[in-house]
Amino acid sequence: MLTVNEIKQFLDEDAASEIKRMARVCQNYYEGRHDILDYRLFYYNADGILTEDTTRSNAKIPHQFYTELVDQATEYILSGDGGIFHSDDPALQEQLDEYFNDSETFISELAEVITGQQAKGFDYLYAYKGENDRLCFEYADSLGIVEVEGRFADDGKDQIIYRYIDRVDKEGRTQFRIRVIDDEKTYFYKQTDDGEITSDTAIDGLNPRPHALYVRKDDTEEKLFTREFGFLPVFRLDNNRKKTGLLKAVKALIDDYDLMASSLTNNLVDFDVPIHVVKGFEGDTMEELMLNLKTRKIIGMEATDAGAGVDIKTIDVPYQARVAKLELDEKGIYHFGMGLNLAGLKDTTATTNLAIKAAYSLLDLRCKKAIREIKKFLRKILKVVLDEINDREGTDYRLSQVWFDFTPQTITNGQENAQIELTEAQTEQTRINTLLSMASYLGDELLMQNICDVLDIDYEEIKGKLPDPSEAENSLIDARKAFEGIDASDIGSGVEMR
Repeated sequence: MLTVNEIKQFLDEDAASEIKRMARVCQNYYEGRHDILDYRLFYYNADGILTEDTTRSNAKIPHQFYTELVDQATEYILSGDGGIFHSDDPALQEQLDEYFNDSETFISELAEVITGQQAKGFDYLYAYKGENDRLCFEYADSLGIVEVEGRFADDGKDQIIYRYIDRVDKEGRTQFRIRVIDDEKTYFYKQTDDGEITSDTAIDGLNPRPHALYVRKDDTEEKLFTREFGFLPVFRLDNNRKKTGLLKAVKALIDDYDLMASSLTNNLVDFDVPIHVVKGFEGDTMEELMLNLKTRKIIGMEATDAGAGVDIKTIDVPYQARVAKLELDEKGIYHFGMGLNLAGLKDTTATTNLAIKAAYSLLDLRCKKAIREIKKFLRKILKVVLDEINDREGTDYRLSQVWFDFTPQTITNGQENAQIELTEAQTEQTRINTLLSMASYLGDELLMQNICDVLDIDYEEIKGKLPDPSEAENSLIDARKAFEGIDASDIGSGVEMR
């Protein structure tokens, strides 16, 4: 096991790593804490000294494009219906539904880890035993996890150090909880701010503790049983091999957009009040003059003062250039961030499905790359779940019996969909009418086979339900009347999900 000094050393080294530094920047941008919030204005005073300007307007407006780009991918990936885990074995499918597809908790935790994958570059799920003696999974923040390879540990085991904030006490000190996890046990520690790490005495029961604890009662006493998983119960989802998030591609553009928009606001605030140029007026002090302008909006002038007067000067803010730059930055953010710019899809009734598909193309490309990593990640989780099911049920389920379905939904043009359906219905009706007109040449059986092909019906399944030959002529007449009465004009329009 690791000593407390080794734990602190690993935590400190990890906090200073380039991967974690960039992950923290990505998390800040996802939460709206942009670099613009640290923006300051300076000028050189009369003595040539650089001085911060605290009188001018300094608006600091972060625009959360990054949050939108990340959340778009998460929701798009998980927007499909019917669950993610599928099997052709009904008994196995029932188990998969209970563990994954029908579990709102698992879907919620999976959404969190996919968000972390997109935002920070990598994130984790932590496995534990639930009350029903089944494996459950919860999100674990990658910023607090350190992976320790076995070659750095005395016992040669791979281990996970997981530090998370428990609370902030009334003195403002941050209280951390620390778990050190290997393939057999979990060790519990605590830490205040960046101080000394000590064993956590607040943990009830064993410390270290096996991965699973069971309490069984008999007639005389309660007995405690323990069980080790035999694997590290922490699973990592990477965005790519370098474990980098999406921010690297768009950070400069987002910073530029923040600066342009904030500077435009500053210009509008600073030059909102017109400048009063007072000529030949010495009746009041400058302070009195300014007070009169602010409160009474009027000043008095001496009639005998030659050339006295007030000119009002206004300044036109050159906003057109800034607006053009903002629009250019916005396009670049969505393009290089591979996101969906909804500004171009405001009127979906006038946008064709081809145009909508083109608008989704970059987001779809980014999500397909992410889904490949997600499938590898889910296969690791599925393996330990199948091992648990096989051990409990005495079955022999294998990974090859399970497949994953990610079928994202996109908006479509409902009016165009309705027109397509109407055209297909009319084509189908024409083909059936043509077959019915040739009934005397085809014969009853061949006619019904062709009609079933048009309607996509299995002829073998309905063959036994067909009328007797003596009733065939009347049935064909009824069929002709039915097909000729098809009316597809009621197909609706509007925006729908596909």
